[in-house]
Amino acid sequence: MDTVFIEGLEVETLIGAYEWERNIRQCLYLDLVMGWDIRPAAAGDALDEALDYAKVIASVEQFAAQADYILVETFAEDLASMLMREFGIPWLRVRVNKPGVHPCVRSLGVEIERGCR
Repeated sequence: MDTVFIEGLEVETLIGAYEWERNIRQCLYLDLVMGWDIRPAAAGDALDEALDYAKVIASVEQFAAQADYILVETFAEDLASMLMREFGIPWLRVRVNKPGVHPCVRSLGVEIERGCR
């Protein structure tokens, strides 16, 4: 299976377990790798056959803007489900990086894979 990827997508959202986090919006960096058969799009140079990057990004930004989670795990799980449902993606990997959480690390987060490759 071919893949389409988006790396380093920066979104702001309400996320965190600590009281101070519940009153601010925080930055997350997202890496998405999505399974997609690119042959139909490539054969006809047709955007309507491709996984439209702009639509995926807009959908992720809207999801993040409306989100309110305690855990990055839940954010990642719900984001993956939404993308698979909305775009018909058969397999994907979502990596959620949350910077600035601990002074000893640059970033922390989770990476999940869902669907069949």
